[in-house]
Amino acid sequence: MQNKKLIIGLTGGIGSGKTAASDYFETLGICVVDADVEARNVVEPGTETLEKIRQHFGSDVLNEDGSLNRPWLRDKVFQNPEERVWLESVTHPAIRQCIVDKLAASESPYSILVSPLLFESGQDKLTDRVLLIDVPETLQIERASRRDQNSEAQVKAILKAQLSREDRRSKADDIIINDQDLGYLQAECLKLHKYYLSLASS
Repeated sequence: MQNKKLIIGLTGGIGSGKTAASDYFETLGICVVDADVEARNVVEPGTETLEKIRQHFGSDVLNEDGSLNRPWLRDKVFQNPEERVWLESVTHPAIRQCIVDKLAASESPYSILVSPLLFESGQDKLTDRVLLIDVPETLQIERASRRDQNSEAQVKAILKAQLSREDRRSKADDIIINDQDLGYLQAECLKLHKYYLSLASS
């Protein structure tokens, strides 16, 4: 029987540098599964999940090309918490299954699951260890505002909806403080990569 592969959860708040970290792990030959990418994949045209959403909300939930009308759906579930609960009951199991399948197919020594809502979604239960990319809140706001052209108020609203920095830090096994340049972040990732390789082979 094949041994279970080591799975590292990688998380962090908005503007923390999760993508820069996961991109670097990919250059080291590590399989990276991104929960956000899978969340988009499960509602692509032709998927069972999108068809369930259409049956529930009606054809207004689709754009003319048959793709999901995200702004329309966002407004709908924002105004009605019960609809959001229904939507999550359909999308979350589908996303989880995609993640599980991709992790199972991984051929690298260990795998990484990137998820901004790793703890909130319960996806941390799919992992053996959690790596947190952590930054001071002021830097988060500055980076996210610059990158996404969001106002400071928008970024603060997103931060408020996510787990607090203290909660994330208390739940993580490994923490990189990403308050320096890209070279520093990559050097810290490389140290952990060597450590994870040793864990994976033991």
